[in-house]
Amino acid sequence: MNIEELREYCISKPGAEESFPFGDNTLVFKKNGKIFALVNLDGDLSINLKCEPALALELRERFTSVIPGYHMNKKHWNTVMLNGSVPDKVTFSWIDHSYDLIR
Repeated sequence: MNIEELREYCISKPGAEESFPFGDNTLVFKKNGKIFALVNLDGDLSINLKCEPALALELRERFTSVIPGYHMNKKHWNTVMLNGSVPDKVTFSWIDHSYDLIR
């Protein structure tokens, strides 16, 4: 997955807005003022996604490219390294989960 595919998917969510409130290197996607995804544009591509706490732990154990949310509440957020180790379809389902949690 590349940044264009990731951006297109996130912005296609109903009511989604994008901005750069934390500087030029962090693309943020929100709905109704609530963040559902943060994308690191500096260095290796990664995305922070909100996640149910039990599922967040399960995903970290199952996938080496999923770690506790960088600069986020580690209980509710995961950082996913978009290095190809997780299928795009799975990553998109995690974006959907994050979006659903903030609705």
